[in-house]
Amino acid sequence: MLWSANAADGLGTQMSTVAFPLLLLGLGYTPATVGLLAGAGMLMALVCGPVVAVAADRGLRKPVMVASAALAATAMTVVAASVVGGRPPLGLLLGALLVERIATACFEAAARGTIALISAPQDLPRVVAGLEAGDRAALVAGPALGGMLYQISRALPFAADAASYVATALCVRFMRSDLRATNPTTPPPAPADAMSTEPPAPHRGSPLRALPAFARETFAGFALLRTASRLRLVLAWTTTVNGALAALYFTAVFTLPGSGGGVAMGLVLALSGAAGLVGAVMAPALVRRLGGVRTLVGVTWLMVLPSAGLAFADGPWGYGLCFGTFCLILAPATVVIQAAAIADTPPHLQARTGTVLATASIGAAAAAPVLAGVLVTHAGPAASAVVCAVALTLLALFTTVRAGRLKTGG
Repeated sequence: MLWSANAADGLGTQMSTVAFPLLLLGLGYTPATVGLLAGAGMLMALVCGPVVAVAADRGLRKPVMVASAALAATAMTVVAASVVGGRPPLGLLLGALLVERIATACFEAAARGTIALISAPQDLPRVVAGLEAGDRAALVAGPALGGMLYQISRALPFAADAASYVATALCVRFMRSDLRATNPTTPPPAPADAMSTEPPAPHRGSPLRALPAFARETFAGFALLRTASRLRLVLAWTTTVNGALAALYFTAVFTLPGSGGGVAMGLVLALSGAAGLVGAVMAPALVRRLGGVRTLVGVTWLMVLPSAGLAFADGPWGYGLCFGTFCLILAPATVVIQAAAIADTPPHLQARTGTVLATASIGAAAAAPVLAGVLVTHAGPAASAVVCAVALTLLALFTTVRAGRLKTGG
């Protein structure tokens, strides 16, 4: 059910991600407006995630996931209906997008603790690999399907996205587990209060007095990272890799317009997604054969090669080959690193710790286009590839030194 929910959610999101900019541009809005809306959606995700993670870890994980998916489905239904009705106002589209982004951020924050609650420790690599395969399959099929549906009718991609959210909500709703984690350091709440989101009794008379306690809960993920060396390795690895991959992607965006523009980038994304899907399918067997530590160290060193190769790439096929190789070898390491993060985080802190890791990765990915743009403008695309290769080399050295402490279920 978790795999199905993840696949449905990813496929719908990829379809609407392609269709929404096309809709706005087709209605006559400028690229700057499109970028502003996308940035606003990302900001909402960063703000809502940490707050919702507290509620999820307190025991509201499943209700938050179901309600968030239902709210996102409603928002996309409104977009589809407004498009069918004629020219939708920008305010309505903006409101629907923000609602959908907030709902998605809440769902993702709550979902980060799900794997640890339904999977045995030894099965973590297999479960994570299944989720990774679903994400890669959605990346391959979603944009093409979204573009095709948009050509048939502008409303269809948004209707399909709404349907995917409904499927996601149903999959989560019918999981047998209630997805609640128990804090081993505190007694469980009384049955009548199991779903309560109220602060502890001493603070109920004064909301202001409850703020420090809520702040401590919100930042519990940071506190865990300060004391867990293996989680700090996970943080450094995911932040560096996501930042480098985003920088390399935008280097291709800035470089390829003269080689076919959107068609060229479509080819690069298709090759990357297909290679990532193959890597995700192969990952569990590879991790079992080599072990988590050797897989992580070996893959981290191997990622330097396609990154450096982009300095010499020319045209969409060259970029596609390098990106495809990068995504192929990245998948097994992603499985190892995610399984390690889940295994090393107590169940009652899964959502909050996962949100910290995700926020750092998003921040690195958000800063990467700026770095890539400066390097491409002033030193050429090869400089961006070289800088990323150097960063990945330093990460490989760091990982080699620290990975001996990293143990996973594989």
